[in-house]
Amino acid sequence: MTIINSEGKISDNYYLIDGMTMGMQNFLSIYIIEHNGTRLMIDVGETVKVRKILKKIKDLGLYPIHKILLTHSHWDHAQGLSKMVSSIKDLDIEILASENAVENLKYPEKMVNGFEGFADTTYNFEGKITPLKEGDTIDINGLKLEIFNLFGHTMDSIGILDKKNKNIFAGDSVLMRLDQDAFFVPLMPPDFHEQELTKTFEKLRNLKDEFNSISLTHFGLWKDNHCKQILDEMEDLYFKVKESLIEWYYKDPSLESITKKYFRTYVSNSKIWNEKLFEALVHMMVNGLKYSGFIEETIVSH
Repeated sequence: MTIINSEGKISDNYYLIDGMTMGMQNFLSIYIIEHNGTRLMIDVGETVKVRKILKKIKDLGLYPIHKILLTHSHWDHAQGLSKMVSSIKDLDIEILASENAVENLKYPEKMVNGFEGFADTTYNFEGKITPLKEGDTIDINGLKLEIFNLFGHTMDSIGILDKKNKNIFAGDSVLMRLDQDAFFVPLMPPDFHEQELTKTFEKLRNLKDEFNSISLTHFGLWKDNHCKQILDEMEDLYFKVKESLIEWYYKDPSLESITKKYFRTYVSNSKIWNEKLFEALVHMMVNGLKYSGFIEETIVSH
């Protein structure tokens, strides 16, 4: 299994910080790209985790951070932005995000719809944001990173292609793998769009010769054959999971029942099965189906 999810240096220019979410190690992977003394941080995590994340950054010798880039505006990736910036008062940090994310970061209330019980508090970001669109290039002191719109999971999701290191930072736009035998799909509320997701799948397949590793913002970086496996399976597994969740929900809408069926059908060989975690993920995916109109019932809270 070619996955790199241990905290610390993971390649010449990349570092990984564990931004533990929902109590699970490596659930959120925060990356730092360092090149010629300049550092870019990808995602910031939840507000309550900012202090620990900053300590880890300093312990690894990766302070100061010069730029922060957000892959999208979901709370587990962006909620801590205001606290992160205010905690680093001695630096003028550039904040970068999709042009579609600017309003979501300034007024994040709508982006937590469907995550009740997980993200009940929002923090408006009032600072300056550099808006990004497809085709833009970020220069990390000589290391060029190209921006791609990877819409679907949200309509402000972006990917960052590093041609030099043959890696793409894909955010949550594709299949999220916990291990070789456990995964969940990017079907999440409240801004999910299936047609855009299929375009993202096609875009990534068309780019496959440009990278041999894929950095997921949940559970780390996958290389070589396992990177290829994610690209090969992402669309098929998305549609299988979607249809299964709809079928199971109409037979028995209880999260416990659906989670047990998800385990038996898709991840029964996983060595890190965590029923409580997957029940939360099932809850989010089901709410994604409801917000998108695939399940036409009143959205319920956890």
